[in-house]
Amino acid sequence: MKTQRVKVARSGADESQSDRANGIDVRDVEVRFANGFYGLKQSCLTIEPGSFCTLLGPSGSGKTTLLRTIAGLLTPSSGKISIGFNDVTNLPVQARNIGFVFQNYALFPHMTVAQNIEYPLKLRKWPQEDRRRRVHEILGLIELPHVADRAVGELSGGQQQRVAIGRALVYHPALLLLDEPMGALDRRLRQQLGADLREIQQRTGITTVYVTHDQEEAFILSDKVAIMDGGEILQYDTPSELYFRPNSRFVARFLGEANIVEVERLETAPEGRVSAKTRIGSILLSSSDFQLRQSASHSIVLRPEDLILKTSNQASPDQAPPIPIKIVKELFLGSRCLVTVSDSSGDTLLVECTKSQIPPQGSDAWLTWNLASAVLIDR
Repeated sequence: MKTQRVKVARSGADESQSDRANGIDVRDVEVRFANGFYGLKQSCLTIEPGSFCTLLGPSGSGKTTLLRTIAGLLTPSSGKISIGFNDVTNLPVQARNIGFVFQNYALFPHMTVAQNIEYPLKLRKWPQEDRRRRVHEILGLIELPHVADRAVGELSGGQQQRVAIGRALVYHPALLLLDEPMGALDRRLRQQLGADLREIQQRTGITTVYVTHDQEEAFILSDKVAIMDGGEILQYDTPSELYFRPNSRFVARFLGEANIVEVERLETAPEGRVSAKTRIGSILLSSSDFQLRQSASHSIVLRPEDLILKTSNQASPDQAPPIPIKIVKELFLGSRCLVTVSDSSGDTLLVECTKSQIPPQGSDAWLTWNLASAVLIDR
């Protein structure tokens, strides 16, 4: 029986619509290794056609396992993977028409830049003139036509990364998968190349899945981010929604600093709101979209930058009643400060503010926040 390949329409030099039909659907997929370890627990993920999705999590969270399973480099123990309208669960990697960029780029040192990019086309037996034309298009796309005849060893790390991306895109793949391709580069170069990668992805319209453990990188690049830990997808949403509306302690703490306040009990409040009784008082939540489950444990997430230091106990109607606090210590970070404060019970909270917003030494101080910034999560 002949192996069916995943195909996409080809549109020559203009690739803006060439790959938009290829979304990804991961349905109830598990990966269990021979020793019984679950590299990926039952997971579902839907990636929209033409979007940029990042798999983000600490080492060992399962993000690379998920990427390699989508690519066909690992076979799922159960579940289904679809690319576009095609079930590819049992297709070998070479039949999935996927562009893959590895962390070490895997370029051929004995070849020139143009030869590296052309190599996949030779494997696919493209005619010489078509190869020449397509390599020229890709060199323009990655903005490296001036180094076409150089050996890849003569290029900078950033240029080598672009060549690796160009080689992955040259044969019109259905998807582009990248496994921490900027992990070996310094922070400034990562930011620059991240912007370049995002521009290339948007120009080609190719559905892209990217693996990283760097949250800033994920936020800059992505339409949506899947937060992973312990082989599970904990939350999948836009970067802003993940940061401001985390669904768990892990997500809240993994994405920047977070103050976690335990909830003793939940009560209904006027106007359909929810009131959470905590050690720092009753916290009125601005939203009523939480189901009150007295049998469940809850916490409140307050981001340091959402907390407001005041020199009086007055607050606006959309702010929480101010609580008296003491300044424990200040950490000066240039344009901002991280201030540790303690409440009447002696527990501490972290506040981010400017130097001028810190109450003078020895003066009374209060702490408040906008009601909308308090987020209720399951403990």
